[in-house]
Amino acid sequence: MEIKELYNPESGRMRVAGFMSGSGSNLRKIIEHEKTMEDGEYGRSSYKVVVIFTDNSASNAARIGTEYNIPFVIKNINAFYKERRKPRRDLKVREEFDEGTVEELRSFGVDVAAYAGYMSIATAPLINAFLGVNVHPADLAVINGSKRKYTGDHAVRDAILAGERQLRSTTHIIEERVDYGRMLMVSQAVQVILPSGFDSEDKAQVKAVSDEHQDRLKEAGDWVIFPKTLEYIADGRYSQDEQGNLYFDDERIPNGVRLEA
Repeated sequence: MEIKELYNPESGRMRVAGFMSGSGSNLRKIIEHEKTMEDGEYGRSSYKVVVIFTDNSASNAARIGTEYNIPFVIKNINAFYKERRKPRRDLKVREEFDEGTVEELRSFGVDVAAYAGYMSIATAPLINAFLGVNVHPADLAVINGSKRKYTGDHAVRDAILAGERQLRSTTHIIEERVDYGRMLMVSQAVQVILPSGFDSEDKAQVKAVSDEHQDRLKEAGDWVIFPKTLEYIADGRYSQDEQGNLYFDDERIPNGVRLEA
């Protein structure tokens, strides 16, 4: 059975497009990791962020691009839908948007798209054009029946309310079903610390506690495993077989590479 690298390092430095919609904090960490590798023992990084793409003209894409001298492309998705008089849930319009995005990024020779806080659902044109990597604020190996238990925008809140004592982040490959891509890496655990008298029925308190935990998880989870995942892909350490099963250093990883303290 043939096992093939997700990226062949003999092709040179892996070229990354950073996709973002807001502050870009995850993308900053990816870029900073690239710079750290350049300043390290070997004097080079195995990947390079060659372009930043945003679907939101109010995001920090231009600021980050200017700061790090990286080209940026701004394409406002709300205006795109408004011009066509269609609601955001219309994925046919999203496909048209994604086709245009792929065309605009063609000249940059992108190998991998890093979904660093990109809030639009990716459709087939984008998924098929680039290997997409996302980070999600939950351990996607946790299953409820046949489904992943903590998917969606409120994964941290849902895990806290379900009584989980630890939280983890997961990097995974972008595939058509949202938050169901094959797992690449799972972060070390962040302990759940609830305030005295925590009331799960108090929506304001639940939001405050969830936000605080998400911030801690981002720092100890997302910002660690997202850059590291890209580095390992660029180094050729991740591979897949003909059935799509993932491997790390030639060992099968059905639940990703799990980091422990």
